[in-house]
Amino acid sequence: MAKRSLKASTFGIEKAKRAFERIGWTQEYLAAEVGLSTRQSVWKFFKGKPIERHIFIDLCFQLNLHWQDIADLPSRDQLLTEQPTTYVASNPSDASQLVTIARAQLQGQVEAQCGTIQSFFEFAQPLPLENIYTNLNVLTRLSNQRWLEVADLQSSSGRSLGFTAPERETISALDAVTNQNKLMLLGKPGAGKTTFLQHLALQCIRGNFKTDCIPVFIVLRTFAVQAKECQDFSLLGYLQRFCNNYNLSLEQIKSLLQQGKVLILLDGLDEIPQQYEQEIFQQIQQFAQLYYQNSLIITCRIAGQQYRFNGFTYVELADFNPTQVEIFAKRWFVATANNSEIGLTKANQFLEQLHHRANQPIRELVTTPILLNLICSVFQERLSFPSKRSRLYQEGLDILLVRWDRSRGIDRDRAYYNLSLPNKIQLLSQIAAVNFEQGNYFFEKSQLLQTIANYLATLPDSHKDPETLRLDSEAILRAIEVQHGLLVERARGIYSFSHLTFQEYLTARKIVASPNAEELNHALQKLASQITNPQWREVILLTASMLPKADYLMQQLKQQVELILAEEPQLQEFLKFIDKKVKALSLPYQPAAVRAFYFSLFHNRDLNLAIALDSKLAQELDNNLALDLALERAFAIALSLVANPDIKQILNFSFSLEFESNPALSADMKQALQSFKQQLPDPAKGKEHLLDWWSTNGDDWLKKFRSLINEYRYYGINWNFSHYQQELLQKYYLANQFMLECLDSKFNLTVTTKKSIEDKFLII
Repeated sequence: MAKRSLKASTFGIEKAKRAFERIGWTQEYLAAEVGLSTRQSVWKFFKGKPIERHIFIDLCFQLNLHWQDIADLPSRDQLLTEQPTTYVASNPSDASQLVTIARAQLQGQVEAQCGTIQSFFEFAQPLPLENIYTNLNVLTRLSNQRWLEVADLQSSSGRSLGFTAPERETISALDAVTNQNKLMLLGKPGAGKTTFLQHLALQCIRGNFKTDCIPVFIVLRTFAVQAKECQDFSLLGYLQRFCNNYNLSLEQIKSLLQQGKVLILLDGLDEIPQQYEQEIFQQIQQFAQLYYQNSLIITCRIAGQQYRFNGFTYVELADFNPTQVEIFAKRWFVATANNSEIGLTKANQFLEQLHHRANQPIRELVTTPILLNLICSVFQERLSFPSKRSRLYQEGLDILLVRWDRSRGIDRDRAYYNLSLPNKIQLLSQIAAVNFEQGNYFFEKSQLLQTIANYLATLPDSHKDPETLRLDSEAILRAIEVQHGLLVERARGIYSFSHLTFQEYLTARKIVASPNAEELNHALQKLASQITNPQWREVILLTASMLPKADYLMQQLKQQVELILAEEPQLQEFLKFIDKKVKALSLPYQPAAVRAFYFSLFHNRDLNLAIALDSKLAQELDNNLALDLALERAFAIALSLVANPDIKQILNFSFSLEFESNPALSADMKQALQSFKQQLPDPAKGKEHLLDWWSTNGDDWLKKFRSLINEYRYYGINWNFSHYQQELLQKYYLANQFMLECLDSKFNLTVTTKKSIEDKFLII
């Protein structure tokens, strides 16, 4: 067995003391953190005296130290001289000694192979993996094994379409590998499969996971190359060649395997060249059965699993949840900053902006670790997201289509129907647009294959034979799934894009790529007609951002906004009244902002649009606007009193009528208001009297109060909108809000067009 006690080396004591001083704890506090009732073990630790192994490791963990760096361990040469070069374990004690030898031999190799992560986005220097590693979760039931209908997946509305399926059961990935000896870990490209195996290898060799085992991390594409060179595809042969470099004999390796002392981590089953797949699959299965005592974990892309391994539990890596996104972001920015304080500040800025309403599409992407890594890198330089989000989405698409595999030297199946990168993007754009136009975010495999076949039929050298097109479509769908992960099988035979954001981006890209000006204008007219449909807002914004000139689209959007009230003469008169009211006032605000102020005053009391048009409205209001706002608020309180008399509301109403000091209040109106206030019940007569008066007389008094306001402030006009008219006004209001969002975006829009639209806000 391994020693039950450990002590710190001279070097380790100094390193531990420096770490302890940086943290600023007392020895008593450190003892409490590791569950000790006294500080005796802590004192011994810093004095270099032996203490129990698990306490030693816990103390190092609390000090953010690797215990192997602190412990006074025997050197590799010492271990080798103490043991014979050829060793076959005959009892548990011998096996433990052999594990100790092997771990000492392999420590440096595992640390070098798995200890860092290379970002291909920005940083030339590798980052320590454990500095940014974030714990993962797995789904216990595979997505593509569920028997669901399209309607089951698309039953929700808005952007929360069940892409991340938060209601599905997940467990910690570490729990999954702890509880299962044979595990197949499936995941989308960039989901964190390789990083997880690296983390396991490090935790194992550092004594934090499967402490009685040695980890062997094998990249299967590298294994295939070496196996081809020596014409030996067996895993045992690979282990022999690997361990020979570290003075471990075949007999020792077999002894370790027979004792179940090896943690075998096979990464990238989907990356094996096609000609070697069958041979390597069979070798893995035979090895797993022969040396069944050992833990064996294999990673593979979800769509890449073509071979079922007997005795293996299959799980699927889950998307990051909000907590994991936050943890990763903080670790990433701290790891890439000059100091932790600066990094944490950047992380908090990142998370704050990420949760802005306008950045919802970006929030959908960060659930995939590789895309979260990208978005952190983009944010790092300017401390903001790109004003044109299409550039960010294009970068994400480029990673999944090309750079992710290329950065790791993976050469995928070339039989992708010889489609060039532009062809692939055109095909994906076609799939995205056809389904988005039909309101489909999830689609059946048969529909998907037909869309692919239709596209292939348009290519110059394509086969026109239906059966050939069908087979080619099947092959291409599989290639898109395995190689890029942009299309995902959410249930048996039901697909969607990996992120709704990519479907929206590709739909916009197809519109912008219209072959000529006439077809582009027709597509833009059709797009503008969707301005009142919230599902199309992001597509409109993306299209506008990618157009060389967005003037035509913006003009079409403005026309569609005006058409919302075109069939309602009363609502058009309402807008004319507002314009007349605004022109009669001399105010220090933008006219469009004042029109928005009065529109909301009569409709929904939402001043956000008015403030967005002129921020000065968020400060102290002009007397005329303040008076009208106070009158409408008083009327709203009185209206609720009539519907539901309440003593607290009665008191609030009394306070709401205290605006006689406003200079905009004319003498005549002031006198009329005093007369109306005298008609209200006397509070001194008690609660019952007040409630009874409002129940009996409140409705009549309220109508007269409305008439008085209209007479003195609104030219005697009284608006009684129907429920349908209120809905139209709300649709019109939201469309104008969206128009303003478009104008505030950094589109290629001429100053003339922008000013023309701004001047006509809320004008028929």
